[in-house]
Amino acid sequence: MEENKNYTSPTPETENDELEIDWMDILRRIIAIRKTLYKAAGIGLVLGIIIALSTPKQYTVSVTLAPEMGSDSKSGGLASLASSFLGGTSLGNSPDALNAALSSEIVSSTPFLLELFDTRVQTLDGELDTTLVAYLDEQRSSWMGTVLAAPGMAIGFVKGLFTEEPDTVATLNPFQLTKKESQKVEALRKNILANIDKKTGITTLSVTLQDPKVTAMVADSVVAKLQQYIINYRIAKAKEDCAYLEQLYKERQQEYYDAQQRYARYVDANKSLVLQSVRTEQERLQNDMNLAFQVYSQVAQQLQVARAKIQEEKPVFAVVEPATVPLQPSGTSRKVILVGIVFLAVCCTAAWKLLGQEYWQQLKSKI
Repeated sequence: MEENKNYTSPTPETENDELEIDWMDILRRIIAIRKTLYKAAGIGLVLGIIIALSTPKQYTVSVTLAPEMGSDSKSGGLASLASSFLGGTSLGNSPDALNAALSSEIVSSTPFLLELFDTRVQTLDGELDTTLVAYLDEQRSSWMGTVLAAPGMAIGFVKGLFTEEPDTVATLNPFQLTKKESQKVEALRKNILANIDKKTGITTLSVTLQDPKVTAMVADSVVAKLQQYIINYRIAKAKEDCAYLEQLYKERQQEYYDAQQRYARYVDANKSLVLQSVRTEQERLQNDMNLAFQVYSQVAQQLQVARAKIQEEKPVFAVVEPATVPLQPSGTSRKVILVGIVFLAVCCTAAWKLLGQEYWQQLKSKI
């Protein structure tokens, strides 16, 4: 009981003093290793400068598209309008397996990327005017990419000493790409992206390369090819229907002309005869001719509807934000890289000196 009476609980001021002493101790320890931290900052500065200068600048160009697909049969269109005037029935819109919602898949597909290889590009300084596939060989690699690729390059060099390289093929074979061609396709797939807003249907295409003018030219080419890609698919079915109807139109036209000629020849040959058998045959030939004309007329109407449907199925793309040459690089700036590496070097060194070294000595003594 007496011990409990003599016991005094610590006051908040005492706790604050202890906490303050702890912080002061840490501060004194940091001041004690300040020379080491200065050296770490210097090493981090040199390393940061090397990494920042070896990291190539990247430029990004974004293009915004608002696709307006063909109108449906409820709202009416050229095909339904032509059908109403011609007295026929509209062919109707079949559901599409490809539309603007699949822009991201189209842009990242290998056939689409291979079509970009022959795109003419020119650097901002005008020193390089070539194709995109040749420009990809001129791009600088980042320091991290060079470090990661070093083992593979060494192994490839050793293999090249013992094996003969096959003759290079000038033509591009999409079915069987070479290793370099496959690497370039993968590089384009990472640098060319398409994002679609499902609510508004707006498509945003972004292209990232190392030269601002080349980036803008490639972005413009991607937009044009994407538009043409979707247009070709949208009107492919209508074109196929139109081609079939044109062939059918020529066949039914020839059938009508043949029936007309048979009727005319029979009438000319038997115009002076009044036999019932002659009249019966004449009526039969006339009915064949009328039937052939009706079929021919219906096919002609359907052909006009199909021709109008080709234009109706063609989508319209409104370019909300066109491609322009960027003025500022994208991604992390060199200043941020430099400051980040210096800060990381100082923090790692301080953590090792204040905590890691002590625990390491304890661990060694136990072992």
